[in-house]
Amino acid sequence: MKGIGIPKNRIMDGDGIRRAISRISHEILEKNKGTDDLILVGIRTRGVPLAERIQNKINEFEKVNLPLGLLDITLYRDDLSTIDVQPVLHETRVPFNIEGKTIILIDDVLFTGRTVRAALDALIDLGRPQKIQLAVLIDRGHRELPIRADYVGKNVPTSKREIISVFLEEIDGNEEVLLLEKET
Repeated sequence: MKGIGIPKNRIMDGDGIRRAISRISHEILEKNKGTDDLILVGIRTRGVPLAERIQNKINEFEKVNLPLGLLDITLYRDDLSTIDVQPVLHETRVPFNIEGKTIILIDDVLFTGRTVRAALDALIDLGRPQKIQLAVLIDRGHRELPIRADYVGKNVPTSKREIISVFLEEIDGNEEVLLLEKET
C-alpha cells in the first residue's frame, strides 16, 4: 500500500473521483469562459493522469483538445537534500509556449503548499504565463505557504497524524482515496 499508515476511512471511490474530475472540468470552463489560451499541466506523479482526465472531460464537453504538459518538480523541491543522495528525475514535457497563457496546474493532494511552490518555480523557468490556477483532487489543509487551490474535488480536514493516499488506475491499478493513520 502506498504510504505508511493504517486505513481509517475511504474518502472517495472510483465514482467519486470521476464526479470530482467532471465538476473540476466544468468549473475550469466556467471560470475561464471557455478554453481560449488554456494549458493543462500535471505535476508528476498522480497529477499527470488527473490532468489527462480533465483534458478528456473538457474535450468531451467542448470538443477542444487542450495542450497538456507534464512537470517534474524534483530539482525545485526545498527538501531535495533530505529525499535522496541521487534523486530520481522524470521527464518534464511542456512542448509549447506558455507565454501569455492561462496554466491550470493539476495535482492530487494539496497539503503544505511546498509542492505547488516548486511547480510554480519550474513553470516560471519555462516562460511567463498570463496566470496560473491550481486544481487538486483533495485539499487536506495544513498550509505552510500562502497557496490555495482554485478548483478542489474535495476538502478533507485532517490532523498531522493522518495521511491521504490517492490511488489511480493508471498508476496503482485501483481507484480510491484513503485516509490513513500514521503508524507509530
